[in-house]
Amino acid sequence: MGSLPPFLLRHTVIVEPFEGNGPIGPEYGEQTVVRCFVEEKRRLVRDAAGVEVVSETTIYAPLDTVCPAESRVTVNGRATVVIVSARRDGGGLPTPDHLEVACK
Repeated sequence: MGSLPPFLLRHTVIVEPFEGNGPIGPEYGEQTVVRCFVEEKRRLVRDAAGVEVVSETTIYAPLDTVCPAESRVTVNGRATVVIVSARRDGGGLPTPDHLEVACK
């Protein structure tokens, strides 16, 4: 299978990848429009520090999407922040490889 089938990429989001903290706060990279699948569902996830946090939105994007934790994402006109992102790579197995992004 390789990657997410194009027919599943029904939504678009705007991603501003987190690049670190600067002298006046967080710094973000260039905005990128990403075709993806958006699931608006509340669920409990763990952030990078292992703390349980409620995620309101999960984004399933192509595996080459750059969207680390703390990135800004605009979903359905709503600005949110990435809690955690996880690569789902089957390593050559016939799976739908993708990036799963949990947002606040």
